[in-house]
This record gives sequence, structure tokens and C-alpha cells, in this order.
Amino acid sequence: MAAKRKAKKKKAKKRTAKKRTTKRKAAKRKPAKRKTAKRKPAKKKAVKRKKKVAKKKAAKRKPAQRKAAKKKTKRKPNVAFMRPVTPDALLSAVVGAAPLPRTELTKKLWIYIKKNGLQDKKNRRMINADANLKKVFGGKSQVSMFEMTKLVSRHVK
Repeated sequence: MAAKRKAKKKKAKKRTAKKRTTKRKAAKRKPAKRKTAKRKPAKKKAVKRKKKVAKKKAAKRKPAQRKAAKKKTKRKPNVAFMRPVTPDALLSAVVGAAPLPRTELTKKLWIYIKKNGLQDKKNRRMINADANLKKVFGGKSQVSMFEMTKLVSRHVK
């Protein structure tokens, strides 16, 4: 009888060992993807509740502690741009001889370019120079917008 008991115990040990290995293998495997419903965003009630609490806290504060509403102020232009500059003889043929701020000078230059249709049709960033502008641009027949400002600044005092 003792031999039968020992044989039963051995079989039982083998079964448990098999179960352990299968469990380990199962744990290593990736779990199957389950179809789950998408989570809904936070409920509106919770958001409203938070706002109410914030308002109550603000009301409890003393008037001096409340945040003052910021007043919108108009942007002030840089003083350097507003200082009048005098164009030299070459540039005065395009813009005029009177001293004027850099901002106005640029506006008048663009008015001249648009009026005479000097902006390139395909590449709008390029300016085609006519006789007056060619002198200002240092003999170049075509200049980019960004290069134009650099060349014009040479003709300003």
C-alpha cells in the first residue's frame, strides 16, 4: 500500500508542476485585446461645480485681493522709427525730399512700387527696378523685399 501512495504523490507532483509551467507561459503571452467602450470626457456638471467653487472663493476675498481687470493699452511705436530721416538725392526722386519717419518712407516706397507695377508677377517677394529704383538699388535690376530695405537704408541720413 505504501508503494501505491508514493506513486500517487509522484503523479500529483507532476500535475502541479505542469500547471505551474502552463501558467507561466500564459503569463508571458500577450493578453487578447478586448473591445472596450471609449471613455467619455469629464462631465459638464463637474466642470460647472469647479467654476462655482472658484467664484465663491473669489467672493470671499477682500475687495483689495480681487484681481483687477487689465485695461488694454494702445501699442506705442518705437521712438527710433518715428525720428524723421532725410532721403538723399537718389531716393528723393522716388519718395520726396522732405524729412519723414522710416515707417512713412517705407510706405511711400511701397506705394511707388505698387503704382508702377514693379513687383514680380510670379515671385511676389522680388521687386523689379525701374530707372529711379535702379540707382537706389546700386545698379541691380531685381532685388528681394528684404534686401531692398538694406539698400534703401544706405540712402537715408
